[in-house]
Order: sequence, then C-alpha cells, then structure tokens
Amino acid sequence: QEGAGERERERERGGQQRGVQRESAAMNVVTDTIQSLRSMRTRQLAHQVINLGLIVTSALMIWKSLMVVTNSESPVVVVLSGSMEPAFQRGDILFLWLGHGSFRVGEIVVFKIEGRDIPIVHRVIKLHEKRDGRVDVLTKGDNNDVDDRGLYAPDQRWLNKKHIIGRAMGYLPYVGMVTIIMNDYPYLKYALIGLLGIFVLTSRE
Repeated sequence: QEGAGERERERERGGQQRGVQRESAAMNVVTDTIQSLRSMRTRQLAHQVINLGLIVTSALMIWKSLMVVTNSESPVVVVLSGSMEPAFQRGDILFLWLGHGSFRVGEIVVFKIEGRDIPIVHRVIKLHEKRDGRVDVLTKGDNNDVDDRGLYAPDQRWLNKKHIIGRAMGYLPYVGMVTIIMNDYPYLKYALIGLLGIFVLTSRE
C-alpha cells in the first residue's frame, strides 16, 4: 500500500509539473504574440512617418521646380483684396511667369515692397525708360482711384524689376479662399495640418 501511495503521489507531481509547463508555454506564446504586435505597430508607424516625409519632400521639390521654370520666387499667389475687381476677385489663385522680356502697359504684375511681406497684385499703367535701357514701372489697382505710389516705400516713385516677382498668366477663381480663411483663423490652419498628419500616420496600405 505504501508503494502504491508513493506511485500515486509521483503521478500527481508529474501531472502538476506538466500543467506548469503547459501554462509556461501558453504564457510564452502570449508574450511572443504581444511583442510581435508591438513590433508590427512600430514598423507601421515608421513606415507612415517615412511616407509623410516623402509627401512633404515631393511638395517642396515641385515648388522649387516651378520656381526654376517660371523664373519666379512665388509661382502661385492668392488675391487677398478686392483692389483688382472686376478682373480678379478676392480668393482667386494666380499663376505667375516672370520671364526676361520687357514689361508692357496693361500687364498685371505681382510685386513686393520693402517692409511688406505680402505681395501685391496690380496693373502696369505707366513705364519710365532710363538712358541705360532699364524700365521703371508704375502700377495701380483696377478698383482703386489712385496709383500705387502711396503703397511704395518712402521716396520711391517707381518699381523696377527687382520688386516684381511675376506676371499673371492664368488664374483659378475662388480656390484660394481656403488660404485666406486659414490666415484669418490660424488655429484652424494648425488643426487642419494636424489632422492631415494624423491621417497620413494612421492610414494603412
């Protein structure tokens, strides 16, 4: 009887050991699965970050290419005021081309003034030719009563080529209103950029 009892206890201990081994194996499987999922999430996040970087880089390359092709530091601008109505409305997007040819009366140009960050879209109304062959330009908004000398820098009466960033060659009506709204409400701009970033990072192939 004592021998039988001892064998019974050995069988119980063996069963307990096998149970512990099975539990340990199951825990190992669960742990490996969790680690694998974490690794997959990390790889996927890294992949999406790379995709976002590629999108930003591609946009910058396209913009730089347009600058080279159009010979303009800003190939696309948005009309921010109604000074050129009815030719252009607030919110229109203009496509610019600077080129190397001389300016003509009647052309619509985009220019920058020293001390002002935002370019101005107005029409050439007068040219002043210098003895050295250079041409100065006077501009005016179609919807304004007077010329732009009041907008120019102090003691500046004419524009020259260094002030002009492009000639208007085409436009899309009202498409630029999104840009105007985001400039008027900066928090909306940051929210939209954040949402786009989250969308790119969380989207799957």
